[in-house]
Amino acid sequence: MGMAAETQFHVLAVDDSQFDRKLIERLLKISSYQVTVVDSGSKALEFLGLYEDEERNSNPASVSPRHNLRQDHVEVNLIITDYCMPGMTGYDLLRKIKESESLKDIPVVIMSSENVPSRINRCLEDGAEEFFLKPVQLSDVKKLKPHLMKGRYKEETDHQFNSNKRKSIEEIDSSTDRTRCRYNDELSTDSS
Repeated sequence: MGMAAETQFHVLAVDDSQFDRKLIERLLKISSYQVTVVDSGSKALEFLGLYEDEERNSNPASVSPRHNLRQDHVEVNLIITDYCMPGMTGYDLLRKIKESESLKDIPVVIMSSENVPSRINRCLEDGAEEFFLKPVQLSDVKKLKPHLMKGRYKEETDHQFNSNKRKSIEEIDSSTDRTRCRYNDELSTDSS
């Protein structure tokens, strides 16, 4: 049972409508996803460990890391958000996620009850993986799996890459020290 919990994907669902939040939460849980639901883009950023910078002049991306907001540091594998919400829209949330160095690789799916082709295209062009029309159905939720797998694969390869990169840097550092010593030894013998 512990093994299943480790491989379970965690989805952050964002929607200002309580009815739609309950529906998407139910569909995701039926599909064996761990789900966290919030009712606004700003609460989603807070859950992710980011907050909106009111002054905007201290951080050009207007999003800054804040690590003390989340108590349990839960990894989020996918974000599904409503497009039309008061305050921060789903599109605004998408842009902030994609501008964040630490979150940009999390797949984002937008959902809306309005079928507006220009809006759909803009979201997809700016990094959304999918655009679902509401009401979201179980068949839509099944389309999430490839995006989750791609995100998991990217995390694993990035971790391997960073680990290998760290080893390479350590090797270069140690070989650079030896090279400097040889070079310095040659200089001291040449100048004598």
